[in-house]
Amino acid sequence: MTTLAPPPAPVREDGARHRSAPPADGGLASRARRLFTGAPEDPRWARPTLWAILVLATALYAWNLSSITGNTFYDAAVYSGTKSWKAFFFGALDAGSFITVDKPPFALWVMGLSARAFGYGTWQLMLPMVAVGTGSVALLYRLVKRDFGAVAATISALALTLTPITVAITRDTNPDPILVFLMLLGAAALLKSVRTGRLMPLVWSGVAIGFAFNTKMMQAYVVLPAFFLVYLWAANASLGKRIRNLAVGTVALIVSSAWWMVVVDLIPASSRPYIGGSTDNTVWDLVIGYNGFGRIFGASSSVGSQGNGASFGGEAGLYRMFNDTMGGQISWLIPFAAIALVAGLVLRGLAPRTDARRAALMLWGGWFVLHYLTFALAEGTFHPYYVTAMAPGIAALTGAGGVMLYNAFRNGSAAVEVPPTERSRDWGMGWALPAAVAASSVWAVVLLQRVSGSGTLYTVAEVVAGVAGAASVIGLLIARFSKRQRLMGVAALAAVVALLAGPAAYSASAATSSTNGTNPTAGPSTGGMGGMGGGGGQRPSGAGGGPGTNSGDAPSGSGDGQEMGQPPSNSGDSTDDSGSTGSGTTESGTAESGSTESGTTESGSADGRTGGGMDGGTQVSSAMITYLKKNQDGAGWLVAVATDQTASSIILESGEPVISMGGWSGSDNAMTLAKLKSLVKAGKLHYIVVGDSGQGSSNSEISTWVKANGTAVSDYSGLYRLDASDVG
Repeated sequence: MTTLAPPPAPVREDGARHRSAPPADGGLASRARRLFTGAPEDPRWARPTLWAILVLATALYAWNLSSITGNTFYDAAVYSGTKSWKAFFFGALDAGSFITVDKPPFALWVMGLSARAFGYGTWQLMLPMVAVGTGSVALLYRLVKRDFGAVAATISALALTLTPITVAITRDTNPDPILVFLMLLGAAALLKSVRTGRLMPLVWSGVAIGFAFNTKMMQAYVVLPAFFLVYLWAANASLGKRIRNLAVGTVALIVSSAWWMVVVDLIPASSRPYIGGSTDNTVWDLVIGYNGFGRIFGASSSVGSQGNGASFGGEAGLYRMFNDTMGGQISWLIPFAAIALVAGLVLRGLAPRTDARRAALMLWGGWFVLHYLTFALAEGTFHPYYVTAMAPGIAALTGAGGVMLYNAFRNGSAAVEVPPTERSRDWGMGWALPAAVAASSVWAVVLLQRVSGSGTLYTVAEVVAGVAGAASVIGLLIARFSKRQRLMGVAALAAVVALLAGPAAYSASAATSSTNGTNPTAGPSTGGMGGMGGGGGQRPSGAGGGPGTNSGDAPSGSGDGQEMGQPPSNSGDSTDDSGSTGSGTTESGTAESGSTESGTTESGSADGRTGGGMDGGTQVSSAMITYLKKNQDGAGWLVAVATDQTASSIILESGEPVISMGGWSGSDNAMTLAKLKSLVKAGKLHYIVVGDSGQGSSNSEISTWVKANGTAVSDYSGLYRLDASDVG
């Protein structure tokens, strides 16, 4: 009797075995099985490894959720949006819609819908952030896998997951994680259009970048030169069709970017909130100034913002990404990614114009280089967490480029799937792999040496990076000359360990420590502004189901039982865009580290008070907030204060609308004397906090008038009561 054995599973050129294809029944059970086990052509380990990485990413982003502080500035705007659809649409800081935040509102909409659906609280705000963070990892895996295979995709996904600044910012309520996810959606649609030559994917790419623009304005456009170049060069279509499709895609980009701006600017200023961060109360000025050229040039004019933020990430220059502040956040894999990009493009040099791998390398390389130059040379406001937008490019180059270099090192050419007559010359690129591993391993040791003594975690990471890096380089060389393929594979695995040991240590620190909600960073403090610690906001009265309920806690300060704004123990530096800094300080208030006094707004002074007047020289306490609520007398706004920082903390503590007269830094011309008089006369505002001296002529005028006509509340310095009878 003859026994028929099933044919062996097919073997790929890299030696990995695929599963035999399951019956094509097309049913629900088959699709569910494929979701968890992967496509039949995938290696057996690929899908389980992907799920493990996604679980790791989710754990890092959501670990100890109660300790996540969030940015009170955006938290307050989200809370206000749950109370007023008008505030929701405009992205207003307060439910009364007096002034907007200094960014477009798409990220606030995402968090706001979650808060409206599930109640306002920490996990409700963080749910979208964790989802888009993990989604970005999954999306990058899919994009890299299509062109470079499962090994490259796995390395890329793991590299993105363990990027320290990405972990830190995803555990926050700043809009950057949503920005990155939308940019990756745009990249996915673009690459599909490049492969197929079809128009609609390119249109959807433009729409995705347009939504990214409505998340963080001009930063979304950093990748556009790479997008345009890749499509114009590599799309599978004639030149005429490529130009036509780009024109249509550009229209989609403009429409999806500009619609909210156009609608808002067409609405009369009297019927909408003041546009925070602008100089003329228009979104257009915000686009080209504060959130546009101002970030690059640091000018203080209609085409630039106050350039006080360069010190957040160190001095502008090509070395910025490697300095003491930024190095541990993003630079670990930059040497490897840069070498892989150059070598990969050389290896694909003679491939056809429409070569998918070269197009992908051009996209990810452009993504990386454009972001690097933009962030490194920016002279305006620059926070370390901005560079999370650069992480997908670095991660993709690490995975895709690493596999190409490995194949070149092993086989003499990365173009293993291209006929020999069409292969590019090696040009010595096969030796780029050990060089790239050595460069990034040495740099990892340097970075970890900078924080030596900061903890056992970093010491262990330093040893692992050094030993694994040396073992990898030596193993690769021995394997190459001895032609031992198994040793070469082990050496490549050691390289992955060496490259990711340092980022893993920093990421673990970011996930298990309370970070600064305004300026989050990962790892130990190295002299930059940011790091651990920072203020959050306590749950507003009435949030998450009404007064006295416990459904949904708002982002809390330090996660250790302290009330809103209470300075956490061992807190790091906290910063704002105006350039102020200090350990647990905001505006003029100074907190003693480890203070146990509770009930302060922001991270105030140890006596429970914090700066909040027209010039930051007066103070707002929890006792004052209680007094204001008791004597609100039907006014629409609880109080008017100088800045967004003070107003947002009061909103989160009181649950009531609060006017920020000067925006983020106190320099916005949102409040005029005429406007103040009209609000007081109409009974919409009774209380205002002013300092001893005003900032600018408008604020000085307001301060003088309030002191001359208002009634000082003797128990609270800087607080004045105004009624209709006080308005002449």
